Amino acid sequence: MPNFVYNPPMHPYLDIIHQDEDIVVLNKPSGLLSVPGRDTWHKDSLALRILRVWPNACVVHRLDMATSGIIVLALRKSAQSHMGRQFQQKIIDKTYFARVEGIIEQDAGLIDLPLRCDWENRPRQMVDFEQGKSSQTEWQVVKRESNTTLVKLTPLTGRTHQLRVHMQQLGHPIVGDEFYATEFGKQISPQRLALHAASITLTHPTTELRVSFECPPPFL
Repeated sequence: MPNFVYNPPMHPYLDIIHQDEDIVVLNKPSGLLSVPGRDTWHKDSLALRILRVWPNACVVHRLDMATSGIIVLALRKSAQSHMGRQFQQKIIDKTYFARVEGIIEQDAGLIDLPLRCDWENRPRQMVDFEQGKSSQTEWQVVKRESNTTLVKLTPLTGRTHQLRVHMQQLGHPIVGDEFYATEFGKQISPQRLALHAASITLTHPTTELRVSFECPPPFL
């Protein structure tokens, strides 16, 4: 991205959905990094903003800069360890909504394609049946529009750019995707990637009860 200029949204500075002694759940806007980048100009991030309010906050997972939606941070080490184990054991459930190019004829399906980094074109990812890591995504059509389709995506694994590459490989890239969309798809949504983390379900670190948090996508 040689012409990339980082201009993170400032309002709202933090969009808090839930907060207790263990966790804080936020709605991250598209265009804001989850964690600071290496460059000095890329320091502003959701994690840095949270640390200014809760100095002991810990990152548990991330969203791509271009992706909006629900993200959870731990407010103490015990909660970070607890949720880290849940991610490792794949017992945290997440759903996304995306608007993709074209009309998907089938109603639902499973994409099972191994992914790895495309080193010559970082941060792009690619399908590689020899060196790629196992990656699965369930998808379901929500609404067929004139030249796009709204889909619900459930990642069964958590690879970098997984949803973006899987939908591209299905023949329906996510609109607004600077890496994988066609020129048509980039023109439909020039301001942002039409991908949003809409819900997360996890086991609360203290109560051990399953809790869910939801946030509807802004592009509906």
